[in-house]
Amino acid sequence: MNSVKVIGIVLIVGGVLALLYGGFSYTKSTEQVKLGPIELSVREKKTVNVPVWAGVSAIVVGGALLLFGSRKG
Repeated sequence: MNSVKVIGIVLIVGGVLALLYGGFSYTKSTEQVKLGPIELSVREKKTVNVPVWAGVSAIVVGGALLLFGSRKG
């Protein structure tokens, strides 16, 4: 299996996951105040929405790589 097929499969899987979940969230920790031995930190939960067009585009490009990427001619 060559690298073009692997990239195509990864794009298809990523596109399907983007369509199923619609986004992902992560927690960002920041240090706000440090006064001697006392530290105050804040944790923020951030959400990143993945647009539908990005998921569909990833699936289409991945499929094109699988179909046409390994052809020589």
